[in-house]
Amino acid sequence: QVQLVESGGGLVQAGGSLRLSCAASGRTFNSYAMGWFRQAPGKEREFVAAITWSSGSTKYADSVKGRFTISRDNAKSTGYLQMNSLKREDTADYFCAAGGLASWLNPGRFGSWGPGTQVTVSS
Repeated sequence: QVQLVESGGGLVQAGGSLRLSCAASGRTFNSYAMGWFRQAPGKEREFVAAITWSSGSTKYADSVKGRFTISRDNAKSTGYLQMNSLKREDTADYFCAAGGLASWLNPGRFGSWGPGTQVTVSS
């Protein structure tokens, strides 16, 4: 099992930036990919971005392309989500997740989750 802890959330004005971090521990060698998801109040959780630990291949939701960048530091077993040009609609709880190859092919298959960090974008 992989344990994940997010950090870096907070309150930011629209147009601003935040960088989220996700520290992984435990059986990280079993993890093929890391993903970021978000859930806004009253809405379902949605996929934001994912990255493979080995090659660094990435994928993004259309709503964040060009504004968010996912990255990872294998030496630190830590993933990041750099969020620029934030909009009010980016307000949500953000969760990182880890999983095997199946999760890379289908974001619904991520198996390990962090507790989340809150991001609030004000106008």
